[in-house]
Amino acid sequence: MLNDKMNALIDEVCGELAEREELVHTIALALLTGKNLFVIGEPGQAKSQAIDLFRSHITGAKQFDILMSKGTDQEQLFGRLDLASIIPGHVSRSVLEKDEGYQKMVGYLKRLLEDAAKDTDTGNFLVAAGELQKRMESYRRCLIELHSGMPEMVTANKIPESHICFLDEIFKANDGVLNSLLKALNERTYTNEGVSVSIPVISFFAASNEIPNFHNPEEKSLRALYDRFDFKVCTRYVEDKANRMRILAMKQDPANFVPDGFQRISSKEISLDELYQMQEEVRAVKIPGSINELADNILCELRRKEISVTDRKYFNFGLVVQAEAWLAGRDTVQPQDMKALVNYLWDKPEDREIVEEAIIRLTENPLGDKLDDLLARAYQCRDEFDSADSPGLALIALRSGLLALYDEAEHLKDSLAEDDSARSTVEGMIATLEGISREAHAKTAFTYLPLPELKAYKQMSA
Repeated sequence: MLNDKMNALIDEVCGELAEREELVHTIALALLTGKNLFVIGEPGQAKSQAIDLFRSHITGAKQFDILMSKGTDQEQLFGRLDLASIIPGHVSRSVLEKDEGYQKMVGYLKRLLEDAAKDTDTGNFLVAAGELQKRMESYRRCLIELHSGMPEMVTANKIPESHICFLDEIFKANDGVLNSLLKALNERTYTNEGVSVSIPVISFFAASNEIPNFHNPEEKSLRALYDRFDFKVCTRYVEDKANRMRILAMKQDPANFVPDGFQRISSKEISLDELYQMQEEVRAVKIPGSINELADNILCELRRKEISVTDRKYFNFGLVVQAEAWLAGRDTVQPQDMKALVNYLWDKPEDREIVEEAIIRLTENPLGDKLDDLLARAYQCRDEFDSADSPGLALIALRSGLLALYDEAEHLKDSLAEDDSARSTVEGMIATLEGISREAHAKTAFTYLPLPELKAYKQMSA
């Protein structure tokens, strides 16, 4: 299965590094979902190495990488203008390369010249080559009539022709270059002489030793670029001694020596076509309604903690958990797959632990967390009733609050299967609500009605 192949690649790359499992796993998620990944960490923490190792195993994919600096210009990223395309009487190289008829003649000319080199006596092949050259020139003049004056960009080996891009030290580039990346990162397009052109990039990867200070007016404009990276991962220096010893042993073993400019041969490779097929399988993974409910609970919890989660992030979480479920060999997303959202939802490094704690708590015991919340609100209603000066008036407010909590508990109960043992826990919660209502009525002159009857009476009176 293809997911086994991806998992084998993850394991191999992790085996060549130390304590980079989280980063390597997130690289895989980025490629499976077509999203972008930003890695933040101190120098020398194998950020670039992890990305380079992983992408080196993707065969058939055109790749682009660059170490960015203030001197990096747009031509280094997107290519340069082909001057021949705007000079009268000339045609751009890209037009000639894309024209099937012209390229057939080029191939034939090459064969004639090869034969001419072997036939030094008759010169027949050389004569034929000369005749073909004349026909090619006539054909080229026809192309000039069709395309002359149309600006063309030379984009070979640049972002517009790449599938995987790595922008190292991205925030060291100048503002003009960074702004030119916005549409490419978000919409997978770039503007070529006023015309928007689609690009085949699957994922952009970036790494940096620092995050800009977005409160600084001079760096505030970089916020939009930072937001274009869906996943974010923080790295740290290797902490475990055993892991440090393992890497030292690997590097010092002569059998593992690989000269600069070469790569270790590996059988764990994934072709570009296989990656596209993997993405199709990921999109086929089912997302139950209960998972969307859980995602909404996570969203509300994070916003209560004043952690910003944009609507764009929230509404596109599905692919991330689908990819996580696919890697685990499941055809349906389960609550444990939501943990993949940790590096998708945090925005500031200091928020990462808060996001992780919230997701773990809500996914490992979502029912208990909801019931705890309901119980706390029920006791708050009871306490407000007990401290009121007028029990009669306070009972009206108590009834309203308890009915709202009763509705939530019933909705929670209905979402559980008939044979789910958790139903009894919810029923116990409903019994607690009834007990609070019964005790409150006993302190007033009002007749006690069970909450289901009270709800029905209220609906009839509406």
